[in-house]
Formats: sequence, C-alpha cells, structure tokens
Amino acid sequence: MSSSDVARTINALDIAVILAYLVGITVLGIWVGRRQKDSKDYFVADREIPWWAVMFSVVASETSALTFISVPGTAYLTNMGFLQLAFGYLLGRIVVARVLLPRYYEGEIVTAYTLLEKRFGLATRRFTSIVFMVTRAMADAVRVFATAIPIALILGPIMPRSYVMPVAVTVLGILTIIYTYRGGMRAVVWTEIIQASIYIFGGLSAMYMVGRLVPGGWGQILSQAGAANKLDIVKFGLGTNKAPYAIWPGVVGGAFLSMASHGADQLIVQRLLSSRSLRDAQIAIIGSGVAVIVQFALFLLLGLGLWTFYQARAFPTPDAVFPSFIIGHMPHGLLGLLLAAVVAATMSTHSGAINSLAAASTHDIYLPLSGRRADDPATLKVGKLFALGWGVVLTAGALLFPEDNKTPVVQVALSIASFTQGALLGAFFLGNFWRRANQRDAIVGMAVAIFVMAFIVFANQLIAAYPGLQGTLGGVAKIAFPWYVLIGTSITMLVAMLLSLTHAPPAVQTLDVRAPARDVA
Repeated sequence: MSSSDVARTINALDIAVILAYLVGITVLGIWVGRRQKDSKDYFVADREIPWWAVMFSVVASETSALTFISVPGTAYLTNMGFLQLAFGYLLGRIVVARVLLPRYYEGEIVTAYTLLEKRFGLATRRFTSIVFMVTRAMADAVRVFATAIPIALILGPIMPRSYVMPVAVTVLGILTIIYTYRGGMRAVVWTEIIQASIYIFGGLSAMYMVGRLVPGGWGQILSQAGAANKLDIVKFGLGTNKAPYAIWPGVVGGAFLSMASHGADQLIVQRLLSSRSLRDAQIAIIGSGVAVIVQFALFLLLGLGLWTFYQARAFPTPDAVFPSFIIGHMPHGLLGLLLAAVVAATMSTHSGAINSLAAASTHDIYLPLSGRRADDPATLKVGKLFALGWGVVLTAGALLFPEDNKTPVVQVALSIASFTQGALLGAFFLGNFWRRANQRDAIVGMAVAIFVMAFIVFANQLIAAYPGLQGTLGGVAKIAFPWYVLIGTSITMLVAMLLSLTHAPPAVQTLDVRAPARDVA
C-alpha cells in the first residue's frame, strides 16, 4: 500500500475518533484512580476489584497487543495451529488456580515474590524480582513497538519516514504514562476493560468487512482456507523453532508458559491479587483461559480472511498485514475506531507493565532496603516515581526495536518472556514441592537455568554472529519456543534438588505467607 493510499483513507472523522479515545481514556484513568490511600491501594486497588473486571483485565493485558496485530499475521503465514497454545494456556491456569493462588491469599501481599522470601529468604525475593523486571521490560518494549505500527502508517504521509515510528511510540508512551502514574491499578483495570471492548469490537467489525469484500463471503474464505489446509488446528509432533505450533509444544509447553506467566509473573499476579477473594481470583484466571481461546480463534480466523482477500500476497512483515487492511479498506469512522482499538491494545499492555514493574521495584527492592512500611505516605510517592521511571524505560526500549524484523512480534515477545519465566516458575515449584531446598539451592538453580536458556533462546542470533557455534548450538536452535519455560523450570529444579542433597533440610519447608511480610500495610 502506497503512502498516497494511506493519505486518502484518513479523514477528519477518523482523526476525531482517535483523539476522542485518547483524551477519554486518559481522563478516565486519572479519574478512577484519583484517591489512593497508600501503596497497597495504588498497586492492588485495596483488593476491591470484582472477578469479572479482573478477568477482562487479565485477558486485555496478556493478549491485546499481540492478538490484535500479530496473531492475524501468524494465521496469514501458517494456519490455525496457534490455537493449540491456547488449550495449553487454559490447562496451565487451572494448575495456578489450584496450587499457587491459595498461597498468595494466605497473607496480605502485593507481589508474587513475597512468597519466595518466606520460603527461602530475602535474597531470593530480590533475585526473582530483578529477573522479572529485566524480562518484563524487554518483552513489553517489543509489544509497545508492535502496536505503534498502524499509528506509523497514519503519520507516514505527513512526516519523514525516519521519524514515523519514533513519534508513534513516543506519543502512545507519554499518554499511557500519564494515566498510569496518576491512577494506579484501578486505572489499569478499568481502562483495560474499555480497551478490551474496543479491540474485540474492532476485530468483529474487521471480520464483517472482510466477509463483504471477498466474493462469496466467509463461505468462500473457509472453502479456500480448507483447500490450502489453513483450517488445520492440530499438528502432531514436537515442533521446531521455524514451525513451533504443534500439539505437544502447544498443550504441554503452553501449559507451562501459562503457569509461569500467570503464577510467577508479577504482571498477571498483581491483577489476581486485586480480586476481592481467593475464589474470585480463581474464577477470574480460569475464565480468562476460556476467553483467550475464543479471542485467539477470532483473530486467527481474521488472518485467514485476510489471506483470502489479499490472495496470499507477500508483506514486508507479517505484523503489517492487518494494519494495512485497516488503513486501506475500512470506511471512515469505523477506520478511526479500529485505529483507536490498536491504540487501546498498546496502552493496556503498556499501563499494566508499568504498574507491575513499579510494584516490584517498590515492594521487593525499596521497602526491604528502606525499612518503611506499605502504609507510609512516602512509600506511595516512591511507587509513583518508579511508575514514571519504568514508563520512560519501556517507551525507550520500544524505540530501539528494529523496524525490519521478519519474525511475528507475538513469537518474539513470547520467546523473550520464556527466557527467564522457566527459572521463576521453577523457584515456586521448588518451594512448594521440595522441602530440602534452601536459598542457595534456589538461586543457583535459577541462575544456571537462565544461563543455559540464554544459549537456547538466542541460539540463532549467536550462530549468525559466530558461525563457528553452528556445531554446538545448531541442535538447540531448532527447539520450538513453547518448550522454553518447561526446559527452564526443569533445569532450575534439577540443579537445586541436586544441591539440596549436600545439606540438611531447612526449617521452613513450604511456601507460607501468614507471617508478617515486609510489604503488608
């Protein structure tokens, strides 16, 4: 699509819709979070959020940026096989609801890593929190970049190409920082509900338009997709790095990925801790698994519709397929709403990451070092400053992501997250199921797992930079990314269990947060 095509499809109505959304969501975020009593209120909304709001917030936070932009592009290139991951996601959520959530609700905690301090010690809590912060910053910078792509298409005709993506990323970053800084977790959750509604409506609208534009409608789309085997969901096998979507990495690997992201990652755990009760949190997390299956199916089908509409034409990147359709073929007004949906996707991801990173910085690092309590007025001020700082870091990270990346951003982001999430999940499993392990065992196990996973996750990049490593890393470079968390978890537990045989069992033998915690108000 040429720049002139883009220029002809954007008019005053579209711009007005986008601006109205940007102003409205920013004002709403500031208003709903206008009164915070302390840092616990700021970071977990004083545990007053209803289960259905938490559920939609979880769905919006984990899938919005990836789903809206990258999942249609994934189906465009391949088939419906990505859905196998969603089945694993639901299985993993059930395990988290039964095993880890009850531990979180035994004490008034704000971050997931408080449990590890009670089981192993403060050093373990700090180590895991820092690992989370580094990984989350990397993964969410990629997501922010992805959802700035359509905004860049709008700006393309009116400014030099070299400035387009930086301006798009910066504008979205600044607006999200404003309401997240002011509104805290309440702003994050309630704005995410609005954002999720907009992008789901946008996806349904796009499916309707594709059906109208393709001769024969969705019947013809499904017929052509079926003939090309693009309706296939289940593929047996272990998968590879270039073809990762198969049943075993999808269900087994996806389950471990979900256990890590929803049970050991502060981004999602923090939302669950905002629920009114343990039962509400369990309903929210399992319900989100069902919602994600439906959502993935929607956007994968949309990708097949776009494949038929464009007759399998090649695009510079798979993540440009759906944005190009939005800009080139949606009617005015609806075009503006769909672009607002893309903005909603990036803002919901960005805001959740900022708040969770600030919570970990405040409660896992600052409070233990300063000796302050969560109800100290100074703690709330420090938490907001951390939110501001992390907002700047994520926006800056998105600016550094290469624009010519050929891999779907959904796969890039999940691979980055999987790099360390296995080690984090392994620490929680170790605390729950292996009574002999102490703090040294846990930290060494995680460190070894992260070191090994660095070579597995970045094997292709290392081989490209140092061809002599082909013989050493060629095999691991073929591992499908859904296996990463399971491998990292296994390495963490194996190393720690072996080390634990060199000493007597510690006095504390299970995860227990009923004792007074450092971050409790």
